[in-house]
Amino acid sequence: MTSKQDILQAFNFRHACKTFDPAHRIPDEDFRFILETGRLSPSSFGFEPWRFVVVQDMALREKLRAVSWGAQGQFPSASHVIAILARREDMRPGSDYTENFMRNVQKMSDEGIARRHTFYPQFHETDFQLQEPRALFDWSCRQAYIALANMMTAAALIGIDSCPIEGFNQRNADAVLNEAGLLEGGRFGLAVMVAFGYRVNPQPVKTRQTLEEVVRWA
Repeated sequence: MTSKQDILQAFNFRHACKTFDPAHRIPDEDFRFILETGRLSPSSFGFEPWRFVVVQDMALREKLRAVSWGAQGQFPSASHVIAILARREDMRPGSDYTENFMRNVQKMSDEGIARRHTFYPQFHETDFQLQEPRALFDWSCRQAYIALANMMTAAALIGIDSCPIEGFNQRNADAVLNEAGLLEGGRFGLAVMVAFGYRVNPQPVKTRQTLEEVVRWA
């Protein structure tokens, strides 16, 4: 098992790297490991409302960069870029996606599906009030951020830098991705992007509040 000290060292190593070494590419095996940690990430009801689009086409990166003020240094220099998409209407109770997922991915029994048919709609309508399209999409995006965090931590554990990017115009970025045929006609929307590579500049001093300032016990 990885020691606690090694894990904390990785968290201290990780920072929002703004410029990468364009000549230093991440080995395929290492990047596949990063993707696998995203795939294995938890999601609400286990429905995996995400898709990971690896953007290696530099022309597409440049189109995204034009509408992403937070990606100016990262996109031209990063070894790999992922656009993390989140599902929209697919996440509603009774959708083809959720019904197929329960039967063919989660291999749920008829009894288990029947129980899910009872409390999943209640979760949407009463507990989290996800009737509005924006609320539903935001719920999917919050889960996408779990995968984002796991991939960045996994990268740090093997000495790879990263930078999460939500500094973009969502409507314009969606338009770029839709034009490239990546949103499946609006079934997905862009949740967040992340760049990976190797730093060229020294890491800035990490600043955080103390544990006592951010933790409360009740």
